[in-house]
Amino acid sequence: MNGFMVRPSVYKFETVRDFINDFKPGKDDFILTTKPVYDFNLKGLGIEAQIKFYETYGQGEPSDEKVERIYKDITGTPKRIIAIGGGSVLDIAKLFCLRRVTPVVDLYEGKFEPIKDKELILVPTTCGTGSEVTNIAILELIGLGTKKGLSSKEMFADSAVLIPELLKGLPFKVFASSSIDALIHAVESALSPNGNEITRIFSYKAIEMILKGYTLIRKKGEDYMVELLDEFSLASLLAGIAFSNAGCAAVHALSYPLGAKYHVPHGEANYAVLSGVMSNYLEIKTDGEIEILESFISDVLGCGKKEAFVKLEELLGCILIKKRLSEYGVKEAELETFAKSVIENQGRLMKNNFVKLDEERVLKIYKELY
Repeated sequence: MNGFMVRPSVYKFETVRDFINDFKPGKDDFILTTKPVYDFNLKGLGIEAQIKFYETYGQGEPSDEKVERIYKDITGTPKRIIAIGGGSVLDIAKLFCLRRVTPVVDLYEGKFEPIKDKELILVPTTCGTGSEVTNIAILELIGLGTKKGLSSKEMFADSAVLIPELLKGLPFKVFASSSIDALIHAVESALSPNGNEITRIFSYKAIEMILKGYTLIRKKGEDYMVELLDEFSLASLLAGIAFSNAGCAAVHALSYPLGAKYHVPHGEANYAVLSGVMSNYLEIKTDGEIEILESFISDVLGCGKKEAFVKLEELLGCILIKKRLSEYGVKEAELETFAKSVIENQGRLMKNNFVKLDEERVLKIYKELY
């Protein structure tokens, strides 16, 4: 049986003040967050730590250039790195706990080993990435024209902290795209050949929590999201534990060129390719774990097994409108380049596919989604 590990200690606080009182960030600490999170949650709490705001260094998802600029502005050598933010903020902070960070591209290309020399505390403000319990940092490598993940046991947090209060200000679209990302983490880890009976407990529980929550939102309206933040923050963490052990796969791999070239938010980019990957899996193989997944989803949604993915797509469409790749500005001539990039740059993910997908099949998926 494959192994199973939960690395960070997990804490939960009712309020941000409770977290600050317990962890006591001070002058020897560095905090990476965003200005809105600081203004609404941290300002006035007497925090003496060095603080930098993610958006000061540019909008959009994290890139190697952004990491270089933030790292250059860190004063001294902090003892603790504390990140309070979405997946982009948490991923970047994982790199800052390392002894050597730059050149970032060299780090991602394996030209030197990641070695941790600072304590890392991760506090999510969205309910999607599960980044607080994973050892992966995803960056856009601008010079290479792609997104790439760096995975190392050195980048596990020492403490993962859930504070549902931090999610209350999320716009519904951000909630939708981030929680769909968590759902996809759970689905991909359930189907991964590296999964096992332990990891799938986490995968399937996260799927159940998210789909039941979406069903309530469809029935009661977007505002009901606020009543479900506790459940969704936990579901995101459970999905993160699952995929940190079993891995994500083709959905994430195929989304990366879309995010890198057209800056589509990560969760939304995953959603754009989810149905294409699932339908092609089923064209190749209908038994095994995908049949179990179909049965599980059908039970949660109250439909027939063969309707499971259709009804799932209908439910997700009530949460976030799905777009064709062409609606993001993708040109048909780029699809071959995208497919080639996936095969060349995303081997870390593609090895976790439910069934093998070659470049021809990847291109087929892109064309069907175009």
